[in-house]
Amino acid sequence: MDKRVLVAQLEDKLREIARTAHGASVAAAEEAREGATSKERRADARVALEYASLAKGQGRRAQRVYQELATLSAFRAEPLPRGSAVAIGALVEVDDADTGEGRTFFLAPVGAGMTLTGPGGDGYLTVVTPSSPIGRAVLGRRTGEVVDVTVNGDVREWEITWVG
Repeated sequence: MDKRVLVAQLEDKLREIARTAHGASVAAAEEAREGATSKERRADARVALEYASLAKGQGRRAQRVYQELATLSAFRAEPLPRGSAVAIGALVEVDDADTGEGRTFFLAPVGAGMTLTGPGGDGYLTVVTPSSPIGRAVLGRRTGEVVDVTVNGDVREWEITWVG
């Protein structure tokens, strides 16, 4: 699988989040400045303060996503040789020992929790980062190893069935 397709999808999703956060920041700042009449602002300055706070929060969110985009632009997800340990950039397939359910993860430096589709719409992959519980559990492991992962408060055993 060409991982560049996955990185491009992740970049697109992050750009959309950044645009949305930036737009929300601008709109909230505008509302804080001009949303109410002078009389209304005097009567309820709390509303203006809330909009100003919202604008700052959305601005910080946008800035964080821009930093993630910068990190992602420097990231190169190379194919891993057969038998390699899980590393950043790996695609990892696991099977839940209890349910037999399979999952596929893309270990990326940013974008935790996002869902990507394989090339041509072939399946879904969840992005995990090295700092996430799943990322920490699989990082450095190899095909055939079993890892314990806490999902919704339950400890699950997952067997790594493929690393690529």
